[in-house]
Amino acid sequence: MNKPITCIICPKGCQITVNAETSPWITEGNACARGAAYAIQETADPRRTLTATVAILGAAIPRCPVVTSAPIPKGELLSTMDKLNHLTIHAPVNAGDVLVENFAGEGIHLVATRTLENTHAA
Repeated sequence: MNKPITCIICPKGCQITVNAETSPWITEGNACARGAAYAIQETADPRRTLTATVAILGAAIPRCPVVTSAPIPKGELLSTMDKLNHLTIHAPVNAGDVLVENFAGEGIHLVATRTLENTHAA
């Protein structure tokens, strides 16, 4: 058995363990099926949605908030952040714009979460 996983699906915060030595995997401690699915996903392939900021030129503020379009593998967070640190975009940007297609692989895009106008526009 693995160490317990604290479920974040609802406020209960169940302490769930996953027995990965059985087929199918068995969960214990979950109060619902959603918690079981979360614990199995977290054990098999933990993923996180990345929210951050990137440098932007031509806007009133120097950074634009961004998010990945889907969760990325947890083990790739640092390398993805390194890619963000080397990225510069240009205003104008609209909230919801895909800034970089397939940014994190697997068809996961980098998306702007704020509209920033070009302050140098005539």
